[in-house]
Amino acid sequence: MMEPIRVLHNIASLHFGGSQSFVMNVYRNIDRSKIQFDFVVTPEEKRDLYEQVEQMGGRIFVAPKYTGKNHFSYCKWWDDFFIEHPEYRVIHGHVRSTAAIYLKIANRHGLVTIAHSHSTSNGSGVVAMIKDIMQIPIRDTADYLFACSDKAGEWLYGKKAILQKKYKMIPNGIDLKLFAFNEEKRKCIREKLGIAKDTFVVGHVGRFTAPKNHKYLIELFADYHRINSKSKLLLVGDGELFETVKQQIIQLEISKDVILVGSKDNTEDYYQAMDVFVFPSLWEGLPLSVVEAQANGLQCLISDVITHDVNLTDLVRNLSLDSKQGWVDCIGKTKTLVRQKVSDSNRKCLELFDAKEVAHKLQDFYIEQHNKVTR
Repeated sequence: MMEPIRVLHNIASLHFGGSQSFVMNVYRNIDRSKIQFDFVVTPEEKRDLYEQVEQMGGRIFVAPKYTGKNHFSYCKWWDDFFIEHPEYRVIHGHVRSTAAIYLKIANRHGLVTIAHSHSTSNGSGVVAMIKDIMQIPIRDTADYLFACSDKAGEWLYGKKAILQKKYKMIPNGIDLKLFAFNEEKRKCIREKLGIAKDTFVVGHVGRFTAPKNHKYLIELFADYHRINSKSKLLLVGDGELFETVKQQIIQLEISKDVILVGSKDNTEDYYQAMDVFVFPSLWEGLPLSVVEAQANGLQCLISDVITHDVNLTDLVRNLSLDSKQGWVDCIGKTKTLVRQKVSDSNRKCLELFDAKEVAHKLQDFYIEQHNKVTR
């Protein structure tokens, strides 16, 4: 029996996040007798996905975190890695900031190189400016340019690059059946969380980081809660701003009405408990959680800066961050809608994002690229 082809993914971490969800959804749905994923990550304390990866047959390697000062030792690590691991013929890079470095080294060792854009901004400040400069060469270094949306592709690679044959928009696939609305699950999870039957739940799934704009979300909910005291905010996720958000919740005196459950590997259960999904991000590539929420049949209120590629159904409404009152009014209007399964027409619109379809296409692509290379 032939050994499976091993594809190397360079990803910042293996705890819950958008790019991690994409990779793991593909990993779960490919034929692992034909393709196996291995991962290069940077040193981390949280290891949410390590056990899953290892159970599926994947290996995890830890690279040094790039600081600029360690440029030569960082390059040497990658050079040594490819010498020690001649089994890799394809590398799929999800780390933008250093992609022009490690993909160039991979090219030198004869690998097919893939860059993947999952965002539309590096944020602001000096560090963001440095990242912006460092990622410019990616469009010329990588053999293939992937992006979760055309907006994310244009941001990272430029307008001309996304017209090239080597550019591919790869939808962030999900298991549509897993996220389908289930009345029984809704009842169970709400009981588990202590949510009364007549309580209206505003929900959000996302890491506690600057782009997700939790500060704005908390303010929105506080305003809405003054109108409807029988409401709660359910937040699923973790991250560097978790404690900051907790303090804001305390200051606004809404601690009893905000449910913080942390990171979960069964987010599909938590969508069931929600009545509306609110997502006021400052920037995104293509937010997988908005696709998941639509698959669950939730009304989705999202900021108008997010790519409209995520507007797959009639469940999405784009709102300006300039008007908090507009958000509060829309949250209130969704309260009158009956919570139910996604319609047949909307389900059909979501099929492009079926994880099985995305995984099968990528599987064929990996095999084709692997067979091109002789190392």
